[in-house]
Amino acid sequence: MNHRTTTRPWVRAFARGLAGLNARHPWSHNDHFHGWVLRRLPVRRRSALDVGCGLGGLVGLLADRFDRVDDVDADAAAVRWAAERFSDDGRVTVREQAFGDVRPPEGSDGYDLVTMVAVLHHLDLVPALEHARGLVAPGGRFLVVGLARVSTRRDVAVDLLSAFANPVVGLVKHPRAVRPARSGAAEDGSPAAPDVLLRDATDTVDAIARAAESALPGARVRRRLFFRYTLEWTAPRV
Repeated sequence: MNHRTTTRPWVRAFARGLAGLNARHPWSHNDHFHGWVLRRLPVRRRSALDVGCGLGGLVGLLADRFDRVDDVDADAAAVRWAAERFSDDGRVTVREQAFGDVRPPEGSDGYDLVTMVAVLHHLDLVPALEHARGLVAPGGRFLVVGLARVSTRRDVAVDLLSAFANPVVGLVKHPRAVRPARSGAAEDGSPAAPDVLLRDATDTVDAIARAAESALPGARVRRRLFFRYTLEWTAPRV
């Protein structure tokens, strides 16, 4: 809901109040879905790949559950931060790399898990899905938490419900009000995502579901609250 694009004063006032409340009780929509990922881990857990690792929040959780975790991101600042964070963890490898250049671990049949959180909309959809298919070992899983373009009435309804629920979750997760962090940095001093890497979602959930069914037969795509969708696919066993 954008108060700058409506002429109704009460809507503008409500949107400003909602934005202010969200800012005082912030929480990460992406981190919220880490539990969804962890509940869908494959049985075999030799290796995992997290694409677009950011600051490594999900990587830290996967490292406790896999023998090896590879962490890739196209942003050099995020890679430096994550590499320092996991410098003492021999299970984690962090590198600056484009997703299209990633290959399965040497001597293996692929990764047992490949994850993307708020990353797929930065990539060309069909080539990315096809490349992911080649990285996942038989019986392994590809799990995506993504952003999609709002298109249908159902999309609008889900986003409106999310907008009303968002401050409620914020009060539960972060009950103590905070001052907004200074521009360009998080409260813990970690780097913010540079604008040059930010890209609006252009594909709708329906388009993503069609592309996934073609590239990844049997994939499940679901709209979710809090402005996200999920995609899960299990590679067939040979």
